[in-house]
Amino acid sequence: MNCYPWYAVQTKARHERAVARYLRSQGLEEYLPLHTVQRQWSDRLKSVELPLLKGYLFCRVDPPQFKSILRAPGVVHLLGYGSGPEPVPENEVLAIWRLQESKLAAWPCPYLRAGMEVRIRSGALAGVVGRLERIKNQSRLVLSVNLLQRSVALEVDPEIVEAL
Repeated sequence: MNCYPWYAVQTKARHERAVARYLRSQGLEEYLPLHTVQRQWSDRLKSVELPLLKGYLFCRVDPPQFKSILRAPGVVHLLGYGSGPEPVPENEVLAIWRLQESKLAAWPCPYLRAGMEVRIRSGALAGVVGRLERIKNQSRLVLSVNLLQRSVALEVDPEIVEAL
């Protein structure tokens, strides 16, 4: 284990494992969080491990090595804010690692913030647009009639909404 910070590496679609293997073969410390899902084939049910953060993995790297990572097959880029790659806070990577080590059920979900405008993707309210709110650890969709200056709220599963 080295003392360099973690960086987020974006990969081409479905290249996460190949990039992780390549980085490991280059002597770099990589971390590809995975989760297990059940897939139904015509004749059987199978457990499959998929990336928890589709299209991304983490790598500890010294900034002079950025160019070698960017040349790796399947790598799109290192994430940052315009001025170059930015390190991912250690505690965020550690939280995901601890979750994975705990063997608790975990799965990807949309990144949603309170106050975002969202649309329901499926169900009886498919297509309805509202504002997402969080109240006591529950997600609620707030629908407003601006002319009346009135709103109504309903609890929603974050899995069925998408950010606009």
